[in-house]
Amino acid sequence: MSGPDVPVATLSGNASGNAAEPQPAPMQWNFPTSPMPPNPLGEGRYIKTAAALVIGDEILNGKTLDRNSNYFAGYCFENGINLKRIEVIPDNEDDIIEASRRLVQTHDFVITSGGIGPTHDDITYASLAKAFNQPLAHHAETLSRMMKISKHRMDIMNQTAEQREARERMALFPANAEVLFIAPDVWVPVVRLEGKLCVFPGIPKLFQRMLEGLVPYLPLPPPSERPLRLQVFTSLPESSIAPYLTELQARTKADGIQVGSYPLLMRGVYVALIGRGEQALRALAEEVAEKLEGRVLTEEEVAKEKAAL
Repeated sequence: MSGPDVPVATLSGNASGNAAEPQPAPMQWNFPTSPMPPNPLGEGRYIKTAAALVIGDEILNGKTLDRNSNYFAGYCFENGINLKRIEVIPDNEDDIIEASRRLVQTHDFVITSGGIGPTHDDITYASLAKAFNQPLAHHAETLSRMMKISKHRMDIMNQTAEQREARERMALFPANAEVLFIAPDVWVPVVRLEGKLCVFPGIPKLFQRMLEGLVPYLPLPPPSERPLRLQVFTSLPESSIAPYLTELQARTKADGIQVGSYPLLMRGVYVALIGRGEQALRALAEEVAEKLEGRVLTEEEVAKEKAAL
């Protein structure tokens, strides 16, 4: 449920209610990153399909909004990976074991998010160890980095033996897993099992930082295999454009083009075109814009317009 203890700059006020004063930022770490491992999928192969396994009772009971799966979906699209499935499961050992085994069998790249903190319900590492028939073992380098980043924090250095044991659970990994340190300023590693399943924390900022840092360690598709998405906005109602979109999808499906429509209540419709071959896709977008009395938008324009709503 909770996440790794990561040092961040903080602000603190005082009892009289005066404005908060900046506190000294934590030390900037410069840990060595992991060397590049061999391609886990085999020489010449690259990731084609992916799945996300979001773990946490707090997601399912509505306490926490899941931002990580949405970020991962964008990450996959930008890198040419076909995200096939997103599943949300509770902090339950049997569920984690079943889902992780199944997703690894059917996808090239699987991530988990959540459940790797120091508390009793952070059971992701232990459950994954059982799923892939491995014992748990403390990882020496992770413990070392954990100690280094804690030396300036007296609240951690003065912990009891029981509290230290709980903290060190964050370095208790499946014994045969790869441990990838992906950034010099992040002590938490990405743990990879079966060459496919990568374990991430649930904290969105850290999740995003580590996911982006993992890029060099992944056999990603070549740029030629990455799709382009163009969007056309029309003020016509969705029912009016439905016959044309049906014909358009039938006409372009053989070329691998996906056509989607996304209404904006009382304002119009975004029509999305996804495919490979930029020149042909742009020509198609211009056709759609003319047919639907709309205009072609860039991804940046779409994001800006949606943010203004």
